[in-house]
Amino acid sequence: ADSDRKGSIWPHVEERIADLIGEHRSTIVFANSRRLAERLTARLNEIAAERAGEPYADPTRFPAEAIAESGWSRLPSESAPVIARAHHGSVSKEQRAAIEDDLKRGRLPCVVATSSLELGIDMGAVDLVIQVESPPSVASGLQRVGRAGHHVGETSRGVLFPNHRSDLLHAAVTVERMRDGAIEALRMPLNPLDVLAQQVIAATSVDELHVDDLFDRVRRAAPFQTLPRSAFEATLDLLAGRYPSDEFAELRPRVVWDRVTGVLTARPGAQRLAVTSGGTIPDRGLFGVFLAGERSSRVGELDEEMVYESRVGDVFALGASAWRIEDITHDRVIVTPAPGQPGRLPFWKGDTVGRPVELGRAIGGFVRELAALDGDRAVSRARAAGLDEWAAGNLVAFLDEQRRATRQLPSDKTFVVERFRDELGDWRLVIHSPLGGRLHAPWALAVGSRLRERYGVEAQAMSGDDGIVIRVPETDADPPGADLCVLDPDEIEDLVTAEIGSSALFAARFRECAARALLLPRRDPGRRSPLWQQRQRAAQLLEVASRYGSFPIVLETVRECLQDVYDVPALVDLMRDIAARRVRVVEVETVQPSPFARSLLFGYVAAYLYEGDSPLAEKRAAALALDPSLLAELLGRAELRELLDPDVVRDTEAELQRLTADRKARDVEGVADLLRLLGPLSTAEVAERCRGPGDEADGGRVDVEAAGRLSKLAAQRRAVQVRIAGEERWAAVEDVARLRDALGVPVPPGTPEAFAEPLGDPLGDLVGRYARTHGPFTASEVAARLGLGPAVVHGVLTRLAADGRVVEGEFRPGGHGAEWCDGQVLSRLRRRSLAALRKEVEPVEPATLGRFLPAWQHVGGRLRGVDGVLSVVEQLSGCAVPASALEPLVLGSRVVDYSPAMLDELTAGGEVVWAGCGPLPGADGWISLQLADAAPLTLPDAGDLDVTPLHESVLEALDGGGAFFFRQLSDAVGATDDQALAAALWDLVWAGRVTNDTLAPLRALVGSRGTHRTRPRTPRARLHGRRGGRPSLGRAAMPSRTGPPTVAGRWSLLPEREPDPTHRAHAAAEALLERHGVVTRGAVASERVPGGFAAVYKVLSAFEERGQCRRGYFVAGLGAAQFGPAGAVDRLRALTDEGSGALALAACDPANPFGAALPWPQRPVDDQLGRGHRPGRKAGALVVLVDGDLVLYVERGGRTLLTFSEDPELLRPAVDALALAVREGALGRLTVERADGERVLGSSLGRALEQAGFHATPRGLRLRG
Repeated sequence: ADSDRKGSIWPHVEERIADLIGEHRSTIVFANSRRLAERLTARLNEIAAERAGEPYADPTRFPAEAIAESGWSRLPSESAPVIARAHHGSVSKEQRAAIEDDLKRGRLPCVVATSSLELGIDMGAVDLVIQVESPPSVASGLQRVGRAGHHVGETSRGVLFPNHRSDLLHAAVTVERMRDGAIEALRMPLNPLDVLAQQVIAATSVDELHVDDLFDRVRRAAPFQTLPRSAFEATLDLLAGRYPSDEFAELRPRVVWDRVTGVLTARPGAQRLAVTSGGTIPDRGLFGVFLAGERSSRVGELDEEMVYESRVGDVFALGASAWRIEDITHDRVIVTPAPGQPGRLPFWKGDTVGRPVELGRAIGGFVRELAALDGDRAVSRARAAGLDEWAAGNLVAFLDEQRRATRQLPSDKTFVVERFRDELGDWRLVIHSPLGGRLHAPWALAVGSRLRERYGVEAQAMSGDDGIVIRVPETDADPPGADLCVLDPDEIEDLVTAEIGSSALFAARFRECAARALLLPRRDPGRRSPLWQQRQRAAQLLEVASRYGSFPIVLETVRECLQDVYDVPALVDLMRDIAARRVRVVEVETVQPSPFARSLLFGYVAAYLYEGDSPLAEKRAAALALDPSLLAELLGRAELRELLDPDVVRDTEAELQRLTADRKARDVEGVADLLRLLGPLSTAEVAERCRGPGDEADGGRVDVEAAGRLSKLAAQRRAVQVRIAGEERWAAVEDVARLRDALGVPVPPGTPEAFAEPLGDPLGDLVGRYARTHGPFTASEVAARLGLGPAVVHGVLTRLAADGRVVEGEFRPGGHGAEWCDGQVLSRLRRRSLAALRKEVEPVEPATLGRFLPAWQHVGGRLRGVDGVLSVVEQLSGCAVPASALEPLVLGSRVVDYSPAMLDELTAGGEVVWAGCGPLPGADGWISLQLADAAPLTLPDAGDLDVTPLHESVLEALDGGGAFFFRQLSDAVGATDDQALAAALWDLVWAGRVTNDTLAPLRALVGSRGTHRTRPRTPRARLHGRRGGRPSLGRAAMPSRTGPPTVAGRWSLLPEREPDPTHRAHAAAEALLERHGVVTRGAVASERVPGGFAAVYKVLSAFEERGQCRRGYFVAGLGAAQFGPAGAVDRLRALTDEGSGALALAACDPANPFGAALPWPQRPVDDQLGRGHRPGRKAGALVVLVDGDLVLYVERGGRTLLTFSEDPELLRPAVDALALAVREGALGRLTVERADGERVLGSSLGRALEQAGFHATPRGLRLRG
């Protein structure tokens, strides 16, 4: 290997594996994960290319040997030999078959496989098997090595490569037990209720079955030999609809259980469900990878998480081939071959399995045996186990290092609890045990519970095959010790059972169990269900199921976790051995982690580096964490009368009540569903819901059919007649106990005892079901339906609202007073109403937004006087603009008779506050205005400042409140240098710390040096400058009584910003709607809102749900996430055919949509040679719009123009608007020298400028203000 690879053992292992492949005709290399198989395949082919002298496709990429979550494969050129291909479950069946055939026929020297080649595949003559990392079990190792030497009398040959020092132990013991044939005991699942549920549905879909016969047949199967009758009947209850399907649809009955005759029959759809969703292999949510083209053949599959991290155009390696992603759909990845291209190596989650306890005890015994031998005999013993000389010496040295660090070696008879402090001073507790992850994982749960009980903190525990790592925060209590790890053997199982319910493992296994029980059926068997959607549906099911202690799938999940995933019986036995002192627990304290501990800590860091932070990353997706309850308060009470569409409400209610043609009952089972979902119904109400298309003309026949179906259900004891609110109705037999306990309805004779058991909240169930099957309603309507008093119903509704199940508000269009609505129904009404509103809006062209935005912000409008200035300030609150543009260009363009005295009147009167938002070149800076009462919400965040003692003195003087003239402030801080104090004040202004009661000092500072002014200095000023005079910010030679003009007025601190991010996000969203009318992602980005678009998106979405704004595709090309109040949207659409004339605006003016909501348009002038400049929202630059289109861009200083149109009909009004802005004093003198990179004199644009009043000079065209 090269010298630069000496730091790791992997290059040597890979080179040696390549040598072995070259020495044999056919080789299988086994890896323990798909990720390692892909990496090793890529690296072996790289080595083959190196040895053949073939170049890499891209030598700048990292090689596959780089260890990371998803590295890159440097694929060799197409002519280089391919000596290995990957074979695992994520490679398609067709690809796997081709790889197997290539190996059999000698065309492929090597296959790198996972357990996919362990069993059931004839691989022909294989010369050698190589195992990278020790195999997960003895049985697996035998199966893998047994692939070699299949001929009669031939010996199977295998070579194992441990991947780290502690893996030497595992490998040595595994090989020794493989030679002895000491394979692990076979474990089969006991009484898997999820499989039972699936089989019952499948069996009943073929024929009717008697319950007793089915029970006897099931118990003849080995896994169900000990199945209790109670668990069997609980599973039948689940399938027969015992649990509330109105809360989770897939709990609907799948079979009919006649409890009198004991006969089970399938309901319609059961057979299709069993065929399309059956099976016991869990769906891991993998994306299929398909080749683009007509045949669309399958290439393999990728982990969902990797697909979400990939983009179209990315190249990845799969099975030693490179594939380019052409498209990513909801269920597949479309690829094309990318031969020779560097490919990203894929990864898959959850590849590894834990070490069996039997193997762990053998490893512990081997350590104990080696520990009792001296150095040479220990090496000899290790070599006898199959290790070569180097490996044997390395293992013995590793054990000696551990013994020196902890004085004890962990074994099957001795556990070591090591304690040391980490870098933060917290305690790390390491339990050294060889018994494997299946025992250590539940042990870690129990220890975590003990720590929470003792210290009151959530412990961070990570378990692995070689022990447990626990972090305990520093406390005043005694340091943690071995007593934390030793638990009562009689309590340990209950403790783990209690803890397992809140673990991520339980949630994942519950999803898999529910899918096996056909509670999460596939909507379309030919399409994948995204894993995140499966998780959501499983979480909803678990929320319902957790209220029932006997829910079979919850019990099955607990059983699977405790017996199949964890080995809790072995943990109980261990605790008994410790209590009986058959196993010792030794406690040691070390200064630094021991060698064994360092291996465990690497896994601990990796676990919390890649997994622990993932929820935090999701929370930071929006930069501000919003408080939903506070946001709801800010939004006020839900009054949706203006938002909800009457037609949508009517149609949705008809669907919920099963009155639409596609939801009416067609047979007896449909009538049973009506009673189960809607509650008790009269015969007429059932008949109304049984009429199908074409039946309306013969209502009498339908009434008779409905009565016949009800009678049939009554004969099957599935429906009963009851009297509610003085009316005879039919009810499902499952509702008998609910009606009895809530309304006092007597239990009809002959009702099975199982349906008469008391329920927890019967009245809440009835009222909740009414809410789920109706639109907005009043308490009186529910009371009349159930025959109760309104006060009783109101109390129940209030309780359901506290649980989040119903919402109070004003909903129904045309209604009055308080109403109630189920939360999910209300969400559906909102979505459908919003969809109806969005359909009404066709997107307008981007130029329309260019006309709309200035008009929306009153540019060129009719605002006058102080009130007009106040209106503009309210609309521009918190928006930063250059100080030099604020009055001449921003306020002057919006208020017809604007004068600086108007703004000073508002600031001096305390109605308006101005704040600096950062400095700009030329004594200019960003400034924002806001209404004083809303300033804490709209003030931009304070900027960074290197605080000096003078800054601190100024802030301290102003901190007491009040306002100071400059000379008062100078005396208060004891400053003798006016220039330094003035500079400090302006530092604090631009940092957003202080303000003034007038804008006079800002005007004096900006003066003629602002970015939008080009007025030359007078000869006297030039002479003064040559003689070394100070700039205007400096103090005069003799101190003045009031100080320099740049510090006139009274100075004070800005108000404190609102600390709550929810309040600020709410105010920012309101301000954006008020300012822009139609808020887009680009508009938000241009204002540099903290957190960006994601920060206000949630608030805008909440505004939409409350009817305060609409979301839609209003402006073409700007994405669907556009928000605007109804008035703004209507006005936008009204401007589609109107012109707006020519407008000259500051490029940074929020009324300019270009560079913000709209991208800068393409210029007709060829700019490829770098001539001219690029437009941008820069201070000092101007734009001229004509009817919403950008025509001219004036660079800062005015020397350079960019044109965006060659049409004289657009250029003429544009230059006229520019000349008018100069004449009105907004720009001072303007001299244009170049246009589009060329001299302006003699050009067509130059002639247009001359016609507008510009005069030719040697330098260009000039116009004085």
